Amino acid sequence: MDFNVKRLAADAGTFLSRAVQFTEEKLGQAEKTELDAHLEKLLVRAENTKQWTERIMKQTEVLLQPNPNVRLEEFVYEKLEKKAPTRMNNHELLGQSMIESGGEFGPGTAYGNALIKCGETEKQIGGAERELIQSSAINFLTPFRNFLEGDFKTILKERKLLQVKRLDLDAAKTKLKKARMADGRAAAEQEMRMTQSEFDRQAEITRLLLEGVSSTHAHHLRCLNDFVEAQTTYYAQCYHYMVDLQKQLGSFPSTFSNNNQSSMSGGASSISVPTISVSASLPSVSAGRGGSAASGGFNELRSSNGSRKARVLYDYDAASSSELSLLADEVIVVSSVPGMDSDWLMGERGNQKGKVPITYLELLN
Repeated sequence: MDFNVKRLAADAGTFLSRAVQFTEEKLGQAEKTELDAHLEKLLVRAENTKQWTERIMKQTEVLLQPNPNVRLEEFVYEKLEKKAPTRMNNHELLGQSMIESGGEFGPGTAYGNALIKCGETEKQIGGAERELIQSSAINFLTPFRNFLEGDFKTILKERKLLQVKRLDLDAAKTKLKKARMADGRAAAEQEMRMTQSEFDRQAEITRLLLEGVSSTHAHHLRCLNDFVEAQTTYYAQCYHYMVDLQKQLGSFPSTFSNNNQSSMSGGASSISVPTISVSASLPSVSAGRGGSAASGGFNELRSSNGSRKARVLYDYDAASSSELSLLADEVIVVSSVPGMDSDWLMGERGNQKGKVPITYLELLN
């Protein structure tokens, strides 16, 4: 009991001396031990790293999930350590609506068929977006969050302890200055040497932790590369899906577009739909087995005027009598016809013959 009382009294005395020292420093009535310039610079860098990491994280979360209500819901589920309910994203919702409306208007009609194809593409983009979010969360956001909730909290703890040790040191210096008697001065000198040693040891611990922020920057740089790669893959997939969709819509009968234009008679000018150039240089994206559709084998086939076997990647419904309907995984013979559009080849299946789009094919050796 007496030991506990003495310990509480000592702790109270230490706390009081720190409070007095801190107050006198604020009032300009006591000197303050300054940290060395290198340590101060490291502290500033760590604080800047923390602030910008928080800001980048926040803006990345907004980019990946613009809906604040959904972000809040996901945050609550994360804190409760429960899995958030799976919901369709905006692309998938749009795709579902297009597919359902296309079925209502009739898959056999040009408009209904076009809606279904657009809907399927929107759902593909939705799936790619889901992969982007998952990859970014694992390889980019999680390491940033781990730094804030792990390493930086440790730095904060040691920095606060360094502040306590500095106050103890300066309080000991003040006590030494005020000591009059020889015995009191000897005790004050002993206390100052002890607090100086503790301060130096804590300053070294804090310095080592702060220098580790350089490793954090290097790790975050690798995470940034992963994030950029994930975005590159996502946008390349979207481009691939949309160009493929544009080719499918471009294969619809010309009478469909003519009917649309003729219905706008009365002086209104026709609307021109821009065509996307497929010659842009993009990283190859594997969409199932469809990533090989743009290989150089098609150029060789066109230049040789010969024929090759090709595997069909997806089902394709002929949009006119000049085209050949396709079934996924079947093997057909394809050849180039002079004057034919570069996005098409002539396909043969037994006695059946017709144009087929190259994006639905994979040439076989």
